[in-house]
Amino acid sequence: MIDDPARRRVVTITGACLLGLPAIGRADDAALLRDLRAGAAVLMRHTQTTPGAGDPPGWRLEQCQSQRNLAPSGIEHAKRIGRWFSTNDLRVSGVRNSPWCRTRDTATLAFGRHDDWAALSNLFEDRSAADAQSAQVNQYLLSLKPGELVVLVSHGSTIGHIVPGHGGLASGESVVVRPAGAGAPLTALGRLVVP
Repeated sequence: MIDDPARRRVVTITGACLLGLPAIGRADDAALLRDLRAGAAVLMRHTQTTPGAGDPPGWRLEQCQSQRNLAPSGIEHAKRIGRWFSTNDLRVSGVRNSPWCRTRDTATLAFGRHDDWAALSNLFEDRSAADAQSAQVNQYLLSLKPGELVVLVSHGSTIGHIVPGHGGLASGESVVVRPAGAGAPLTALGRLVVP
């Protein structure tokens, strides 16, 4: 539930318009950077993987080689995302990721660390725990101290459930949110796209 859809912005390091949303000016780039520096949560979809949807038959969570993993382009993209955060002096206080190898690798390549968290697990094949996972994420975001910037690396299906209307993120794209209070919907501050 997004409390103010009119505030959605798409920000890239070049200011280009993507995802069919309205183009934005440099002021919006600066505004989202201010929001990030003031404290927010970045819900990021893992970067580009090998072709396919879901994971191959017989995949196992504890065996990376059985899953769809990052493609070479995804590896490079994750590194660019990390450089973008560093170049813009964005200090990330926490990084959590789904236990899937592609999200763990995205987090590690971009931010030099990862923390597997089941609440960010992929909902592509099994949505039975979707509401519970979303509640855990919202509770975590409410527990953040003012000014904290955290990155949560997950999957498009999971992010779309946590922040309805934002499940269509492309690989490596993010929605920037801030909790509005207990029981209130997350405030979506914009989409972050680092090409």
